[in-house]
Amino acid sequence: MFPDRPVRRVRSGSRALDVRAAENLRFIRETMERSASFTAVPGIGGMAMGATAVAAAWVASRQATTMAWLVTWVVEALAAVLIGTLSVNQKARAAGQPVLSGAGRKFALSLSPPLVAGALLTVVLYRMGHASVLPGLWLLLYGAGIVTAGAFSVRVVPVMGLCLMAVGALALFSPPAWGDACMAAGFGGVQILFGAIIARRFGG
Repeated sequence: MFPDRPVRRVRSGSRALDVRAAENLRFIRETMERSASFTAVPGIGGMAMGATAVAAAWVASRQATTMAWLVTWVVEALAAVLIGTLSVNQKARAAGQPVLSGAGRKFALSLSPPLVAGALLTVVLYRMGHASVLPGLWLLLYGAGIVTAGAFSVRVVPVMGLCLMAVGALALFSPPAWGDACMAAGFGGVQILFGAIIARRFGG
């Protein structure tokens, strides 16, 4: 009966080695993914951007002219860019990650084209008297930029972009009066929700 005992020890030791090897491989894979991803996407900053968007939606809905409505959202866009830039820089410094690292540069280059396209189309559509389609357009393009840029970030980021695109699609096919509510839900609610998720899982 004694010869069976060493066999059990070998099998038990083999299983332990397999578990440790799997854990080591998982750690290596996660470390490589983090090093190849732009992890300085702001969580708290995203929540702040969402909060200002909700406030802007309330203010914009009370404007008497289309120009005043547009100016309200342009001011909000500039405020969001400022908050986002400061938040990214702060989080990147805290993590010791260069903002313009390989992943950070790819993130910015992927996000920028949809935003530039949105700015140009805003001017054209406003001049043509089609400002009512701007909420859906803004949400769709911003969401598309987040999806493409999110390919170089943590997985929750492109999911946020898809949610923004879904709200944008709803805005496009909804009555024009729903525009500010859709932007409050997208630029506000979606960003606050995912900002909280990012802050909890990946820090500030």
